[in-house]
Amino acid sequence: MAYTGDVIVRDPEILGGVPVFRGTRVPFKNLLDYLEGGHTLGEFLEEFPSVTREAAIAALEHAKELVLAQTR
Repeated sequence: MAYTGDVIVRDPEILGGVPVFRGTRVPFKNLLDYLEGGHTLGEFLEEFPSVTREAAIAALEHAKELVLAQTR
């Protein structure tokens, strides 16, 4: 699984530094918003075809690790 540093980037030249999936202009927050709204990962990937399933899963795994680390 790719480390999120390989998947999510922040660049002041891209959307003012909002964290996006590498090589896209798709904010990571969009994925979270889709899931929060009851949509599936598949629906997100259909809407944003420039994001790979592997990238989305790697980003979610990293977010999970961060949350779990904060609760220890």
